[in-house]
Amino acid sequence: MARLSVNVDHVATIRQARRAKEPDPVTAASLAELGGADGITIHLREDRRHIQDRDAILVRKLVKTKLNLEMAATQDMLKIALELKPDMVTLVPERRQELTTEGGLDVRTHREPLKKIVAALKEANIRVNLFIDPEPEQVKAGHRIDTNGVEIHTGRYCDAKDETTRNKELERIYNSVLLASKLGMAVHAGHGLDYYNVKKVAEIKEIEEFAIGFSIISRSVFVGIERAVREMKELIK
Repeated sequence: MARLSVNVDHVATIRQARRAKEPDPVTAASLAELGGADGITIHLREDRRHIQDRDAILVRKLVKTKLNLEMAATQDMLKIALELKPDMVTLVPERRQELTTEGGLDVRTHREPLKKIVAALKEANIRVNLFIDPEPEQVKAGHRIDTNGVEIHTGRYCDAKDETTRNKELERIYNSVLLASKLGMAVHAGHGLDYYNVKKVAEIKEIEEFAIGFSIISRSVFVGIERAVREMKELIK
């Protein structure tokens, strides 16, 4: 059965809207684990728009499952990761003006700088995933720089406006997942997945873990975090 890592960034987004003390993403992480989350994901952005350094430090201390730190591939973030020592780092592209991560890393173009950051993290016994679009060349480029695994970007599938486009994007995801798996890489998936569109992706048995945040936190407003996590866990079985 695939694992579920719950991203609690959006709890911090609500808090930062008022620059207040609540709701606390650290509490949300604990409740997600009680609901059955197999891991917690946080994205420490350069502009600190949601998760703060304080959150990352406390989540690292309190998480009982696995902490996945999403971060840009920069020297400043590398320094923080080496101090924080999460269980895993997922390297993601980052632009200040974007509302959320808009696409995958271009590993082919930035292979050399990414290779150095991957090596530094692995030397510190931190597993590394690359967040990439479902493209075979990006999967192969990730394999060449010796990353532990990839997280396949599912955004275009989730945003598809018609069934033909949706099926085409699902096929791209499937082919990329299969290739990564054959190359011996860990295969995760995420971005835009919700309680309706996750089912088809969850049928791809080679996907080991899903990183899902927005839809779970949105549903938790009505049913609570523990129940929202349990319901998503049922769907990805």
